[in-house]
Amino acid sequence: MLDYGALAALAAVIREGTFEKAAAALHVTPSAISQRVKLLEERVGAVLVRRGQPCEATEEGQHLCRHFESVMLMEKALGTELPDMPGDDGPVTIPIAVNADSLDSWFIQAVSEHVRETGILIDFKVDDQDHTAEWLRRGEVLAAVTAVEKPVQGCRVLALGKLSYRATASNAFIARHFAGGVTAEALSKAPSLTFNRKDRLQSAWVEHHLGHDIARPNHWLPSSQGFVTACLAGIGWGLNPVQLVEAHLRTGALCELVPDTRIETPLYWQVSRRAAPLLERLTRSVVASGREWLA
Repeated sequence: MLDYGALAALAAVIREGTFEKAAAALHVTPSAISQRVKLLEERVGAVLVRRGQPCEATEEGQHLCRHFESVMLMEKALGTELPDMPGDDGPVTIPIAVNADSLDSWFIQAVSEHVRETGILIDFKVDDQDHTAEWLRRGEVLAAVTAVEKPVQGCRVLALGKLSYRATASNAFIARHFAGGVTAEALSKAPSLTFNRKDRLQSAWVEHHLGHDIARPNHWLPSSQGFVTACLAGIGWGLNPVQLVEAHLRTGALCELVPDTRIETPLYWQVSRRAAPLLERLTRSVVASGREWLA
């Protein structure tokens, strides 16, 4: 039988990043945390923590941390049915993978009520919407907002809606780079914004507009809000979620490169079946918000 006091120490080290911060979180001494982790490593016969700044879990450590958080989540749910049951009142952390555009446009609002009511903490794992499902496949998260419709093994899928993007830039940028129209030649010279090497939204828009992609100069900018700011500053054009730019489009601070063109990305909520009953309220909130805010 696993020592859940030792598991709590391990999870705290990985969550907080150091033995000292883990000790403060659990109201014990750093030496007590170190001893508990050492005993757990001896018990399972494997190194569980890579010491560093910050400390990181080994593969075996990750498995044990996920097991511990799942157990704590079940106890949290049981506590609502048995309010007099003794137990640890500390917060439970749920790892969720989500794309940056959803995080900055609608997802925080979707989870806010549930978080306020339950006190649950969320560990947001940010990745491209085409790749968040990989976090589920690796077992590193319990749920994900993803563009992948096919269920990950062991998961259930619910449609959320479509995140709508507009290709936008400032008036000054459009006048400087597209005075003769949004042509292949102009697009090949006008700097575009790209989130990271996984981001194909700008390429998808160019392919939709021209019928084929072209090489373009890029600013690499891994921030959804940064995209909007960069467009307003006139340093590039990019695909922005309509929720983040609709006010700027109304005032004229930003304009579409080609009016009434957009890219729509279907999004889905995939949740681990083993955790689905425990995350039922969160799932309802996410799905309702997604269907309210997304196209």
